[in-house]
Amino acid sequence: MSTAATAPGASTPADAPAVAPSDEPSGSRTPVARSTGRPGGRTAATASAAAPVPAPAAVPTARRRPASDWRVRFVLLSSIWGFSFLLIKVGTDGFAPFQVTFGRLLFGSAVLVAALLVKRERLPRGIRTWGHLAVAAFLLNALPFSLFAYSELTIPSTLAGICNATSPLWGMALSMVALSEDRPTRRRVAGLGIGFVGVLTVLGAWQGFSGLDVRGTTMALAASLSYPVGWIYVRRTLAGSGQSHLSLTGAQLLLATAQLAVVTPLFTSLPSSVPVVPLLAVVVLGALGTGLAMLVQHGLVAEVGPTTAQMVTYFVPVIATAAGVAILGESLAWSTPVGAVIVLAGAALTQARPRS
Repeated sequence: MSTAATAPGASTPADAPAVAPSDEPSGSRTPVARSTGRPGGRTAATASAAAPVPAPAAVPTARRRPASDWRVRFVLLSSIWGFSFLLIKVGTDGFAPFQVTFGRLLFGSAVLVAALLVKRERLPRGIRTWGHLAVAAFLLNALPFSLFAYSELTIPSTLAGICNATSPLWGMALSMVALSEDRPTRRRVAGLGIGFVGVLTVLGAWQGFSGLDVRGTTMALAASLSYPVGWIYVRRTLAGSGQSHLSLTGAQLLLATAQLAVVTPLFTSLPSSVPVVPLLAVVVLGALGTGLAMLVQHGLVAEVGPTTAQMVTYFVPVIATAAGVAILGESLAWSTPVGAVIVLAGAALTQARPRS
């Protein structure tokens, strides 16, 4: 789950590629023309060429790509990331959290390596670039993935999905401090306040947080905080590197896999058996929820711009909650969906841009 070339406070559920957040519609490091950010994927470079030109009646004009194409992928990406929290829960039923995270990264990396081979792209070069990517891999993949896996040992997948939705709030709060170009506005400050009221509602603050597993919830919130920290780091170090999105993301995921390959044997032991359902959950979580999702997200950003693509964030907790309740039978207090709506409303305000 992650975001490519998004605004500073933008969020993705659980996968963040190593492309610096940017307000530009398609990111300067992708080999595509700059998008206007409107549905349909028309670019500034082709806008003038696409102006109506009188043509003979006998010559048919080219049909435009159906506008539903990007919406189908939008729904697909929302569903994949929404079900990721359910898959984490199922995976931890049979494997240790570090093992779930390692498997997720391993199968996700396999998908991206295959994409690199098909497109004949190379991994980035330079020790400095790889050093920054190693930090990005830790902050955007290894750390949050592991924290979410550990958190779901004691909290329901619905709560983990809602905690993930706080990432834009953390991102906006941090960007206003760390990025001088992101000046606070009344709307954004109001969004932060509303969002954190929603967090308190989800957690049942008026009841003294009774019945809440503090440790698991803290881990889930810390995982959500890790994403914007990583985005800000990437924006400061890898912006304008000239590398393609796929190349950077593939290298980042490989480094995260290597990090977990070192850590996992130190803190876990080989399972006595390999349960089929948890194993399938880990495979799907990695191949679809990490690898394929990153490719789909990159295509969305390139076609409709980051502003539209990042709206996936606001559908993920809805799908995660529905999946947890319907499939896993998790209980749902009234404060959970109400608080989630408040969180998403606040997050949406923090992403609002003044009209030019």
